[in-house]
Amino acid sequence: MRLTNYNLGGGIMGRERKRILCVEDDLDSCDMLRVLLHEYDVVTANTVGEGLKMARAERFDLYLLDSRYPDGSGVELCRQLRLFDTETPVVFHSGLEGESDIRDAMNAGAQAYLVKPIGIDELEGNIERLLEPQPNPSRMDS
Repeated sequence: MRLTNYNLGGGIMGRERKRILCVEDDLDSCDMLRVLLHEYDVVTANTVGEGLKMARAERFDLYLLDSRYPDGSGVELCRQLRLFDTETPVVFHSGLEGESDIRDAMNAGAQAYLVKPIGIDELEGNIERLLEPQPNPSRMDS
């Protein structure tokens, strides 16, 4: 039997909640993001290894990554995710703001790079934009 989560708080009644895998090594940040993104089903992992294990075992609609972990980097995690999941959007939420940090993350397969601290409106706006259904160009009429 498969259990389905439904968005009963702030969304359209009966729509399945989008699932976000938040890989963040700071436990307080994990808790804060879970509360701030309450309209989503936020699942957290604290290391690169945990994040990869969860991403391989379950389906997520978006990955929210930091840049540094005790066992590796967010860029390496993103590269590893892209080996088996090329479609799910990746958002970096990081304190690193150097051009090379941003470029490396985007080259690894991220769709967005947000520098901490970031307002919840900007974070939610980026997540909503990336989770919107994209038009299928092969089905569009000319």
